[in-house]
Amino acid sequence: MLLVHNERLLDYLKHHYTLADVERLTQFLRAAGTFDFPALSTGLYPAAHLAVDDPSGYANVWIRDNVHVAHALTIDGQTAAAVRTVQGLAAFLQTQLPRIARILDGSADHADPMNRPHIRFDGRQLAELDERWSHAQNDALGYFLWIAARLLRTGELPVTDEVAQLVAAVALFLEKIDFVRDEDSGHWEETRKVNASSIGPATAGLRALQQALERAELASRCHFHGEHVTIARLEPLVAAGLAALESSLPFECRDPDAGKRREADAALLFLIYPLEIVGPTQADAIIELVLRDLLGEIGIRRYRGDSYWCADYKQKLAADQRSADFSDDLSMRDALLTPGDEAQWCIFDPILSAVYGQRFLQNGDPRCLAEQTRFLNRSLAHLTADDSRFGGLRCPESYYREERRYVPVDQTPLLWTQGNLLVALRLMQRSLQQDSSPFV
Repeated sequence: MLLVHNERLLDYLKHHYTLADVERLTQFLRAAGTFDFPALSTGLYPAAHLAVDDPSGYANVWIRDNVHVAHALTIDGQTAAAVRTVQGLAAFLQTQLPRIARILDGSADHADPMNRPHIRFDGRQLAELDERWSHAQNDALGYFLWIAARLLRTGELPVTDEVAQLVAAVALFLEKIDFVRDEDSGHWEETRKVNASSIGPATAGLRALQQALERAELASRCHFHGEHVTIARLEPLVAAGLAALESSLPFECRDPDAGKRREADAALLFLIYPLEIVGPTQADAIIELVLRDLLGEIGIRRYRGDSYWCADYKQKLAADQRSADFSDDLSMRDALLTPGDEAQWCIFDPILSAVYGQRFLQNGDPRCLAEQTRFLNRSLAHLTADDSRFGGLRCPESYYREERRYVPVDQTPLLWTQGNLLVALRLMQRSLQQDSSPFV
């Protein structure tokens, strides 16, 4: 049974949508501010719409979140805003080129995450944050390379010496650290291990750069630190990434160490969409595992045993501890979790809706449209109630159990969730423009 938090949505939710239904629903949510994206002057977006001094740190900028938001803006037809976001990310990453250079020449050890390009930063000043953080996140760099290369290929992101140098530097960095064997902290910024969900974005980014290098204007300028990046040089890297995914999926990590080994991880859904770096058989296996192990009554767990925002989290940890860097040791936080009381996240249901929407556009199978609708409705059900302290119709990061009742976490609204929901609605519109089934 669908648990709808905002009763105003009951007038809009359908088992079978028409195109007019979805357009009316989208207009309603836009008017309600559900899709307000408060851009900074740099073109970047904070992780959540919070006060600058919020103790969670979610007023800062993450590369990964900004790529997902930029992708959503492109799907929504706001390409100029997306380009500004990518340019903002590029401007910050330009400041990280000395870090990359030191790793390439061996004068810095990439095993220390503080030596790596920083992936969480002050988006207002385009400056590093004065704190230790788990910056070993190959997925984030892969995501940047993926969206920048796509926009370079289409010409929407202008080819400049600076951008060409930057994408070359990121590719060379991934090559240097041997990204298919490198242990990183991944999407969830936790224990370092070899993550399929990090190998996937890196591989997608390198493949997108290969395609972009078909443009002679970029190919002639794609060099850094005395090294030229070419289509031929990227070929073995992409092949290695695909082979690593083939050997790991549908599991996240097959490490024999029980502290690292993980089967289901919802981050693998992003390999299906928007990255499209896995084939249909791999995609089916990922979805089956995620739905079997992680699907909740409200949202989808990141992974089994996830202690972040576990039940009664605010009673167990002080505000400045809740979003601390636990990448070196999760044992203290994990001790707070009762199995089954993991937070249920809101960023995954709209991705599943988008996955089934893409399938429906390809095959016209009404079962795919039904699944697209199911996961869209679950995504809409996440939106906050009108009496919520965050306001009504806002997109949470997740729901957690507080005194036996599921409530939104403090990171509300989360812009990543907003972006994914917007994508799900836009793909539903595309499906209904194509569909002519008699029941719609």
